[in-house]
Amino acid sequence: MLSPGALRAHLLAARLAGPVATSRERSLRSYRLFAARDPRLLLGLDPERPWRQRDLLRLMADRCGVSPDPEHVSGPDVIDPDRTIAALDVFADRLAAAARARVPVLLGTGHPHRLLEFYAVLAAALSSAGCQILTPAQGRSVDIRTRFGVRTYNLDYVRGVALVREGGAPGPAREAGVHSHSPLPVRAALAAAADSRGPLPELLIGDHGWVCGAGQLGIEAMGPADTDDPALFVGEAEGRVSVAVPLDDAVRSDYYRPLTRYVLNQACLPQ
Repeated sequence: MLSPGALRAHLLAARLAGPVATSRERSLRSYRLFAARDPRLLLGLDPERPWRQRDLLRLMADRCGVSPDPEHVSGPDVIDPDRTIAALDVFADRLAAAARARVPVLLGTGHPHRLLEFYAVLAAALSSAGCQILTPAQGRSVDIRTRFGVRTYNLDYVRGVALVREGGAPGPAREAGVHSHSPLPVRAALAAAADSRGPLPELLIGDHGWVCGAGQLGIEAMGPADTDDPALFVGEAEGRVSVAVPLDDAVRSDYYRPLTRYVLNQACLPQ
């Protein structure tokens, strides 16, 4: 069983917390764009408050541990590992509650290259506990605006975890899925679930637009977020995201395995 101390050491060694790869410049740019209501940073969230850049900096200092100093404008950003562990404990509590109630769960990721394994193991554990893992709208086409213009992607599920793929991408690129911040895939999945009169998720686990898009529609949602993803922490502060876990969401996929073991142990779920 992984102790909090061992997990803390791993978070720092893997740069999941502590000084992370996300730069201070990138984080501050994200806060500025979020304050301007840029949809690329809102991730499907419609904030209730008029969040200014200085408000976001204070929030991220409180939730992640980044420097609250607006004059600190360069270098690596920082995540407090103790805040990460505290959020993982709440995350594990929500997993345990979902397992006890055997609620239907939807999992989805915009980081399939990094986080697919993390979510897939959670999906298997929740399924073993009696939760229905939902896969609505499989194969559905979704048009997403990118910096290259509007692209058509296909919604797919791998080991119970939703992701989007480029329809014409060959070989390994197609198999891995693509990086996306868009809330449109979760909206398509939820619309398909409603249209089929099947069960709707009572919990969504994911990142980016999956969490914010579901939370905006009133579904309990939780997942990890980096220092340049203020939307999840704003959603948590406003009560539409259940848990936002501060960590670097783009390190090697195997670095997340101790986190998976930790939350499943805390939730008393099988691994």
